Amino acid sequence: MKVFGIVGWKNSGKTGLVERLVAEITGRGFTVSTIKHAHHSFDVDHEGRDSWRHRQAGAKQVLLSSRNRWALMHEHCGDEEASYASLLSKLDPVDVVLVEGFKAEGFPKIEAHRRETGQPLIARTNESVLAVAADHRPEEIKQPIFDLNDATGIADFILQHLGIGGAPGSKDGSGERHALPKGVDWTPVDEVHAALEQRFQCVVGTEDVGLNDAVGRIAASDTHALRPSPPRANSAVDGYGFARDTIGAPPVTLPLVEGRSEPGIMLPEAVPAGQAVRILTGAPLPEGVDTVALQENAQIADADVHFAELPRKGGNTRKAGEDLGVGDLVLKAKRTLRAGDAALLASAGLRVVSVRQKLRVGILSTGNELSDAGTPLEAAGIYDANRPMLNGLVRAFGCTPVDLGISKDSRSEISAALDEGAYSADVILTSGGASAGDEDHIADLLRAEGNLDVWRIAVKPGRPLAIGQWKSKPVFGLPGNPVAAFVCTLIFARPAILAMAGAGWQRPQPLMLPADFYKSKKPGRREYLRGRLTDAGRVEVFSSEGSGRVSGLSWAEGLVELPDGAMEIEPGTPVAYLPFSAFGIGSV
Repeated sequence: MKVFGIVGWKNSGKTGLVERLVAEITGRGFTVSTIKHAHHSFDVDHEGRDSWRHRQAGAKQVLLSSRNRWALMHEHCGDEEASYASLLSKLDPVDVVLVEGFKAEGFPKIEAHRRETGQPLIARTNESVLAVAADHRPEEIKQPIFDLNDATGIADFILQHLGIGGAPGSKDGSGERHALPKGVDWTPVDEVHAALEQRFQCVVGTEDVGLNDAVGRIAASDTHALRPSPPRANSAVDGYGFARDTIGAPPVTLPLVEGRSEPGIMLPEAVPAGQAVRILTGAPLPEGVDTVALQENAQIADADVHFAELPRKGGNTRKAGEDLGVGDLVLKAKRTLRAGDAALLASAGLRVVSVRQKLRVGILSTGNELSDAGTPLEAAGIYDANRPMLNGLVRAFGCTPVDLGISKDSRSEISAALDEGAYSADVILTSGGASAGDEDHIADLLRAEGNLDVWRIAVKPGRPLAIGQWKSKPVFGLPGNPVAAFVCTLIFARPAILAMAGAGWQRPQPLMLPADFYKSKKPGRREYLRGRLTDAGRVEVFSSEGSGRVSGLSWAEGLVELPDGAMEIEPGTPVAYLPFSAFGIGSV
């Protein structure tokens, strides 16, 4: 078998690099196994488990088996630790074995290195280390240096060194790079978007809501002003008003009329020519006033006001209807209303606004291994991260989530959950069970009892995305991996959901900003990296591209979109950054 190692000191990023390489290499159609050398007193079992109790009782070997996997644990019982060669012999034949650890063995290796650990580089003293993968550019290193997150480039290096295929990234010797097994067609992201845009239209009705409840709702129709804004000419400042053409050049002294003009209160009589009146900001201009002088430019003496300088005619005033006239278009249909829109609608004299009813989005997780957070877990169980995540996204889209719970990998149970979703929701999001595995029932059910389109999309992260119908309701079968489910929801499900909700087809506009990372991207797939801005205004990316690292979703503030073609990125290279606010979800 072909063997390649990953070495490095503690906390150097070895495990994360192995995780990314396994995903990258298996994604190209190769089979991969791994060997992990654990140090010191690390135990591969957990205290209190049934298998641990068997071992504590004295069993020499414990073979643990479930429907998902089996694992054989062997007690050394005073024997020497198993050698690398003996461990390798226990593996079934595969294309590549990645070994984490065993740095003294002679197989070829890449060293992972993080500057923050302060540890020296093994590569300086170990000739079997052929390259370094680091988060910086270490000096005095003769070996090639990769960015620690560049799984694509590192995988190319490993496969080429092992002599697998005719060219980097090629399994069949043709020189063509395959990121899925040979014979599987990929659909470009833009083609998927075009198909979705044609398919999804508004499905919800309308209702009238008061302005206090309008923010976040989608306007159902164009809205026009019922009254001018402002309704009357008024003062833009605190000062003194007069008719500019009735007085000469400054300096001038004008007699003050009694009273003053305040917001909401009109003077009962006109201001005589050649006289002035006290006026406050927002107050309507009395008859006989067309200009206002700032109060700080005025001097009061008895019942007179003196001006050393004067504004031009019309200065410091606002005309009636200068913001909106009666019948003017206030807001267009399909707009998601914001707080400023509510202010504008009120100014235009509207008390209620016609909006779309909220789209109901069913959310279903599938998998025998899943449990709700905080509940007891089975030995191989995990907590369901997707439903809380999707619930938050759906609310941020302005829709109403409908929790359909967790369904085990059972056709009858999933079918019943889909029936409930078709009854109580307008569209259904499922996670897990959308590919071609033995327990992936979503696509199977849609194909057998509904309508199904399955796209193997040229996107990373992501797996087959099943899109179909169940009893006339659209279904998006998302990947089970939370990171892939998150990205696929934003990139594919969100625009379709917004179209169904009455907001029209929406695509976020990226910001072109300088990168703060290294990456060598190969052609073939559009990639989305979890990113955020540095204090210097550059875009940094999460330390691992592995889609199993859910912590990266909390760390990130947006996505970096890399194009379908090849791209070499180093600090300063412009990249397309999509802040989460571009998806209308703020920091969700």
